Amino acid sequence: MTSLADAVLPLIRTRAELHRWGAANAHGKQMHDAIDTLESALPETDPGEAYQVAHKALASAITVIARADDSSGIIGDGCRRLLALHPRLAAAASVPASKLLPWMIRFQFDGDVDYFELDPVAYTAALGDTGIAGYRSRLDEIRGQLSPEPGSLVSHDPDRHARWVLEWNDRRLAVLDRDVDEVIRTHARDRKVAAWLHQTAEALEEIGETDLAVDWARQAVDFDRGHQSLRASEYWCKLLGTHRPGELLDARVYVFRRWPSALTASRLHTAVGAAWPEYEDEVLDALAPRPSDAVTFTLTTLKDPARAWRLAHDLGLDSLHAWSELVKAYERVDPLAALPVHRQLVESTLIHAGAAHYRDAAHRLARMRRIATGTEQADTMDAFIAELRDTHRRRPRLQQEFDRAQLP
Repeated sequence: MTSLADAVLPLIRTRAELHRWGAANAHGKQMHDAIDTLESALPETDPGEAYQVAHKALASAITVIARADDSSGIIGDGCRRLLALHPRLAAAASVPASKLLPWMIRFQFDGDVDYFELDPVAYTAALGDTGIAGYRSRLDEIRGQLSPEPGSLVSHDPDRHARWVLEWNDRRLAVLDRDVDEVIRTHARDRKVAAWLHQTAEALEEIGETDLAVDWARQAVDFDRGHQSLRASEYWCKLLGTHRPGELLDARVYVFRRWPSALTASRLHTAVGAAWPEYEDEVLDALAPRPSDAVTFTLTTLKDPARAWRLAHDLGLDSLHAWSELVKAYERVDPLAALPVHRQLVESTLIHAGAAHYRDAAHRLARMRRIATGTEQADTMDAFIAELRDTHRRRPRLQQEFDRAQLP
């Protein structure tokens, strides 16, 4: 192996058992280190050598992920980084289409895993016109070999994966051809899913059809009030911000009214700028039925912990996470007033057993003691800790965490 291969491939390959989540994560991080090494070496490396190392690294990475618990997605992200490098390096190394094309077909239709795609658009420079024509021809051959598509009442389809790969390639080849009608047909399908309308917009933007992209993104936004439409709303606003900035404010208002939340309110606040006072009452009134959003927005976007504190009490905030974030900020305004909330958070934490809960409670109690030191609350604070120690006297790990935090 070359020095680059020696530096990269041993970090990708492993015989270790990766069925445990922690072991898989550790190896995934090691894989990313290897890819960092590969990428940093590219400017000084012969393209042919770089391609060979990346090609072998990708093959090894796929072998690894096939037997790993990649719940965290770390190994998968490494595979995607290599998949993004592969077509670029193949073009730089002038890999013959006669060699690259069969590999692309095997990877997609007969690979060890079936959850990664190859993008024929990215391989255009490597394949050239003749190679792309051969690729299309090979896809058509596979399409012609498929069994008849089963009806909706049949649960098993032996060619399900092949159909999915062909559909993916049809979409990307429509983009390659810059064929608007085909882009819409392959991406929007039967138009029954908001995400498909969103994907249509993205493909239309990719081929430079900005106005159509804006229109399809808006269709995805208006499809329903589900999470796919909400996700599409951010893409719609991104398009407008880039191509029609004069329409962005109205879009942000529309999105907030459709999905009032701390996040959409924050994005509206940014778009409004100096005109915020004109929208403030409407936004806070809309968020009031969602105390956590109202408090979070006021605290993190408006940067007003005193007002957020009042809202939390007035609206009956019941989110422990929101209270925890709020009380940290409100300590700077009135430290002693924050103590009762800290106390409630400690008691809520200790409802649950476990070292992590005990540790969190101990750290919060130590913080409370620092706040109370030198005030009339100091004795009350120590009495509270003594009460907790007695109540939970049969939890030795809790006692240990309290001791480590130097609590009385």
